[in-house]
Amino acid sequence: RELEEQLLKDHEFHGIVGKSPVMLEVFDLARKVARHYTNVLLVGATGTGKELLARAIHELSPVREQRMAICNCSALVDTLLESQLFGHVRGAFTGATDTRPGLFEYANSGTVFLDEVSETSLAMQAKLLRVIQNREIQRVGSPEVRHVDVRMIAATNRDLRAEVHAGRFREDLYYRLSSIQIKIPPLTSRFEDIPLLVQFFLKKYNEAYGKQIAGLSRRAQTVLLQHGWPGNVRELENVISSACITTTGEFIDIADLPEHLQKPEGRAAEPGEFWRPLSLDEVRKRHIRRVLEMCQGNRLRAAQILGIGRTSLYRYLKRDAAANGAPYKNADVARQSAERL
Repeated sequence: RELEEQLLKDHEFHGIVGKSPVMLEVFDLARKVARHYTNVLLVGATGTGKELLARAIHELSPVREQRMAICNCSALVDTLLESQLFGHVRGAFTGATDTRPGLFEYANSGTVFLDEVSETSLAMQAKLLRVIQNREIQRVGSPEVRHVDVRMIAATNRDLRAEVHAGRFREDLYYRLSSIQIKIPPLTSRFEDIPLLVQFFLKKYNEAYGKQIAGLSRRAQTVLLQHGWPGNVRELENVISSACITTTGEFIDIADLPEHLQKPEGRAAEPGEFWRPLSLDEVRKRHIRRVLEMCQGNRLRAAQILGIGRTSLYRYLKRDAAANGAPYKNADVARQSAERL
């Protein structure tokens, strides 16, 4: 247990866990960016941890003692979003019974995090551009211009350059926001982080629920490693959280996992069907196959992720091909591998 806690400590970056090369690159870039008072664009699929990374950048920045405001741009219609960001004066609209400052004033001299900035209208984008260029805002219903000085961190799960080409996002705002861009990989691109993330969430929810769950059964571990994780880290956290609630034993088993994880992916479950136990050899085969797919056939990269030598990987592939009755063309594989490297 002490070794596990030390491992988590060594691979935790302000609440974000990872030891994969792609995440270590993200952490390194975040550290460098945090030191400078510049706008940052975070790009990543839903559930990859964009808000956590934004918080980390703020906590490492020179303005860490100042406030950080968070706004989900996709959760509000334009009129409400404008009021939340810029504030309003009494009587500005129906229900505006008092004068309230917005998030830009609240976080003045600090950081404003705009999540899902791609969901804003072109009119709202023009107002955001004014904040960046002129460092000024106007409360809704007021002619008074107020000066603010904030660092803007924006996030999106879309390709903003494609949105610009489609006419849905202002090009000038895109370049203002993306002077520094950090791409957060999906969980399928950091497969080796899953065991570490599981331990991190187990520790978190053991403390939250007063449990003493030691870990996952081998069968449950296998299921998690076989899953595609469309919801990324957030989905994994939800799975561990719910399993910590339902399990009554020392280890989380398959029956404690959500129902959709108790059946093979890609087809509907038959009545009463549950996950089929796999041999360790089959688990290894599937894991190697998935890592190779993730690496687009690059065997050197796959071997690095798997923590084995390239020769060992070739040996496994040759043995698996022979077991399936398929010839293993070593020369062809060597040539194809060289082309990919």
